[in-house]
Amino acid sequence: MSSRRDLLRIGSLTALGLGLPDYFRQRVRAGESPAGKPKSCILLWLDGGPSHLETFDPKPSAPAEVRGPFQSIATNVTGIEICEHLPRTAKLCDKLAILRSVTSPLGEHGLANHYLLTGYKPSAALQYPSFGSVVTHLRPETRVLPPYIAIPEARSAGAGFLGGTCEPFVTGGDPARPEFRVRDLDFYAGIDEARLRRRREYRDEFDRKSSPGNSGGKVADPAFERAYRLVTSPEAKQAFDLSAEPAEVRARFGPRTFGQSCLFARRLIERGVPFVTVVNTGWDTHDNLMLALRDGYSGAKNGVGLIPTFDQGFAALISDLSERGLLDETLVIAMGEFGRTPKLNPRGGRDHWPRVFSAVLAGGGVPGGHVIGASDRVGESPHDNPVTPNDLARTIYTLLGVDPDHELRTSDGRPVPVNQGGRLIRELA
Repeated sequence: MSSRRDLLRIGSLTALGLGLPDYFRQRVRAGESPAGKPKSCILLWLDGGPSHLETFDPKPSAPAEVRGPFQSIATNVTGIEICEHLPRTAKLCDKLAILRSVTSPLGEHGLANHYLLTGYKPSAALQYPSFGSVVTHLRPETRVLPPYIAIPEARSAGAGFLGGTCEPFVTGGDPARPEFRVRDLDFYAGIDEARLRRRREYRDEFDRKSSPGNSGGKVADPAFERAYRLVTSPEAKQAFDLSAEPAEVRARFGPRTFGQSCLFARRLIERGVPFVTVVNTGWDTHDNLMLALRDGYSGAKNGVGLIPTFDQGFAALISDLSERGLLDETLVIAMGEFGRTPKLNPRGGRDHWPRVFSAVLAGGGVPGGHVIGASDRVGESPHDNPVTPNDLARTIYTLLGVDPDHELRTSDGRPVPVNQGGRLIRELA
């Protein structure tokens, strides 16, 4: 019986961990309604640990070895300053909530990623699901597009004990390249839609004649139909076609991978995808942070480093969502797994520092124009209102309309709450 699926050859879809029909079939079984009003989410994951001192928590009065090479600038909110290389972001700070007192005990990338993306400290006994996977599990399927999409990769944002059908659909590729295409959705060589349709009809006829007790009626397989519709759907093709965006819009987001990934995320949210993660790598700046953060490897001053690239893509995303009336219903989160040491090291970089770091939220009902919590005078420890990843997770789920006390079930039936022991950050929710 398994060979009939092989006949269809829709695609390997290894990014999902299993075929699309199985993915949709199990999604239907898992679907539940979340508490409250559902909202969409775009998570901008700054992989590697961005320096809080060089981004959203500068220390202009600190000694040079703490302050670092960059200056701070005023924003459009009186009293809030951020890094000088975030000028576009500074102009829309009234839409942002800046958390400056996030704190974690975990300073190793893999462990810290897991804690920030799940709200649970890693355990050898159980792999916990990430935000997008929980949303995927709890919201019923209503559209052709997958409910959780990662651009261009997923890193640590997996499904854990919820299983393969709650893994993100990974686009692969580079959205900034002219030839960019979402992987796994093209027909195999020599197969077009007409030929696939004939194979679908053959499959239906096979089901009608081979199912025990069938008196000739059609045997419907909703999961297969969903997979077939995704591969052949004009809606999906349109959603995944970045070239459909006007040139001036694409230019606004910038020519690099991060900016175009942000634009891609907006297209998906606009078309009803509940959760999109954009992964931006390279923030592990142990050496020469000026090169990585400001100049980029072109070597040009104020060039194409991580911070200017983030500034353009992030500001364009927030502005674009706002202008389209989507920001109120779309929670945008920008964060990484930890911060960087409060003093520069001898190599002109900063090392891992989870004791205090920053995260930024916008939209989705979050009040903008204020700072929550503070680090001490050198950015070494929380000064007030410490926020754990567990607290942040509880708040994110609440903002998304997910009951943080809802109990999930492991494969062996063990109940596990969506969030356990986290404190709601009242200033955000």
